[in-house]
Amino acid sequence: MKRRYEEEFMAFAAARTAPLFRSACVLTSGDAHLAEDLVQDTLSRVYANWRRIAQVDDPAAYTHTVLVRTYLSYRRRRSSSERPTDALPDSGAAPEHDATLRVTLLDALGRLSARDRAVLLLRYWEDRSVEQTAAILQIRPGAVRNQSMRALARIRDLLGHDPSELVSP
Repeated sequence: MKRRYEEEFMAFAAARTAPLFRSACVLTSGDAHLAEDLVQDTLSRVYANWRRIAQVDDPAAYTHTVLVRTYLSYRRRRSSSERPTDALPDSGAAPEHDATLRVTLLDALGRLSARDRAVLLLRYWEDRSVEQTAAILQIRPGAVRNQSMRALARIRDLLGHDPSELVSP
């Protein structure tokens, strides 16, 4: 029985690691090392309770909830005051899209509070409803709408109001 649960979890973890990592990168404003740590911590927490979680209707959604809560817990710790540098190392990889736009957006997200970043991630990156986002963050739906509006306004202020300036020709 234990072996079956371990095999199920291993298959689940293999399938969900990449989506979790992408979400964690958005939450951490592109800090891949911290994103890897968050994914690892999330998967270890899920593994510890896998028998119960495997019975949930949508284990993937549950795991994303654990990721967001793990991130918010990390941000509340004093040790999270370290900041990544402005200079990004050369990755050597060819850019998929406009790299300047991606870096600009990640920088703007990095200037938001952890809670605002989590709301934007859940609402617009993960395409969650207001109610789902509220349940994950344990706040009221009205608070999600207000935080979304404020966070988007802050992003617009940081990026300027003309989006064509951000896109390279």
